[in-house]
Amino acid sequence: MLYLSSMRTSFFSLLGFFIFLGFSCGWNNATEKEVTRDSSITITTSYNPLFLDSASMQLFIDGKDWVKPFSKQILDFYTDRNFEFAWFDSTGLSEQAHHFFNLQNDYITRLSDSSLFNQQFQDLYTAYANKTARQIVANREVVNTELLFTAQFFVYAEKMYKGANIQLADLGWYIPRKKVNLHALLDSVIENKATELANYAPVSLQYPRMEKWLFRLAEMQKSELADSLPRLKKSLKSGDTSSLILRIKNRLRFLQGDDLTSNNLFDTSLVLAVKKFQERHGIDKDGIIGNKVIEDLNIPIRKRMEQLLINMERARWMPSMQDSTYVLVNIPEFRLRVFEEGKNILQMNVIVGSEANNTVIFNGNLQFVVFSPYWNVPESIVRKELLPAISRNKNYIASHNMEVTGYVKGLPQIRQKPGANNALGRVKFLFPNNFNIYLHDTPNRNLFAQTNRGLSHGCIRIAEPKKFAEFLLRDQPSFTSTAIDSLMLLEKEKWVTLKKKIPVFLVYFTSWVDASGELHFRRDIYKHDQKMATKLF
Repeated sequence: MLYLSSMRTSFFSLLGFFIFLGFSCGWNNATEKEVTRDSSITITTSYNPLFLDSASMQLFIDGKDWVKPFSKQILDFYTDRNFEFAWFDSTGLSEQAHHFFNLQNDYITRLSDSSLFNQQFQDLYTAYANKTARQIVANREVVNTELLFTAQFFVYAEKMYKGANIQLADLGWYIPRKKVNLHALLDSVIENKATELANYAPVSLQYPRMEKWLFRLAEMQKSELADSLPRLKKSLKSGDTSSLILRIKNRLRFLQGDDLTSNNLFDTSLVLAVKKFQERHGIDKDGIIGNKVIEDLNIPIRKRMEQLLINMERARWMPSMQDSTYVLVNIPEFRLRVFEEGKNILQMNVIVGSEANNTVIFNGNLQFVVFSPYWNVPESIVRKELLPAISRNKNYIASHNMEVTGYVKGLPQIRQKPGANNALGRVKFLFPNNFNIYLHDTPNRNLFAQTNRGLSHGCIRIAEPKKFAEFLLRDQPSFTSTAIDSLMLLEKEKWVTLKKKIPVFLVYFTSWVDASGELHFRRDIYKHDQKMATKLF
């Protein structure tokens, strides 16, 4: 059971439970190395004179049900080091033992969460923390202390780095879950005397940023303004006066720390604060207070914490890509970003699938740029949209620059020729996948001005296709800006293969922290957050 210090609300119990959630032993670990004994390690060559035997390990494992799911990792770990102790050295308890003990207790204390607390582990650490090597002999208690440290480490690491035991496909998420090898992780900790386990189990850079905000929100909830702001009959703008304006200022001052005047005037400082709030919540950044602003101002911090927790869990699933070049499209944000060595070097607005035609969450490798593309109309669109249109207008095919290329089971195969009105625009970007989703240009450029850009059949339309093409082809000198312009105006499509494939991730984050440390929220356009909440809470 979890216990939370001061607030003792049901949600904080939920919070503690989620962050240190227990997981089944069926976790799919990363491929482990074949374990062989290192016979070069002996009593004379080791950094301490303490060695285990397999019988002692098995006795320890058999006596503790909570240890049994980790029996293979424990046996492999000690076999690999020829049964040499890991947590004791020539001085007594090792430096890494003290670091691990303090790290675990820090997390338990910060969240007032007892799920990781192990009284025997605490007692044995206390018993040996200040003993010198001369006072330590290889008896049953010392052996149990050594093995208990290892078992407790695996419990801690699985909870901290694995993520919840959820079938991701059930949530529409097809990016493979990040894998963690607990054996390799412990090897790194022992070898490098790690002070921060996160250094050896990479997590998305978002996770620690989110975690900081989670604790900030927890503190803010203690003094949250409980009154609900009323819906507006008319938007409020610069120069207006209203008793409601002071309440809005108080709310923004509390949520964002804005320096605002304590009066009923909609002044310049309030315009700036509203624009900041709008930017953080994906609302038109016009500095005007409408009902969308009011709705987001009224969302309780408890709900925002739930939203943040859901997205922290998603961050656990992501691979560590901070040293790579990759493309990331965040669907609820309607935004594409290109990262290089952890830095955001290019970004642009995108249009994603509608609520009825969700863009799939998955990853692939971008391989091809196709200039002046044909659009091979999907079967579903042919059936639902083109055939009814053709029945109403016999010239529909010709008038839309289309052609029939054949028939399959009586259904016409239709494609649209390259041109100004081609549905894919002047260029498309392919990363082969089973979902038939890709990035492309569009002739309907006015749609990028809309705030809610869930408008496509599932593919992703990008606002600046030429700039994106220039980035992808930057290491191929023949593809100058002028050359790309020409290629985008051809009457026949032209395929270009990239010299190096670039990873593309289509993700779904309704909350994140930007590079400046600001916390953002977006609406759950596909109701994925709702589905996750039923799994997690």
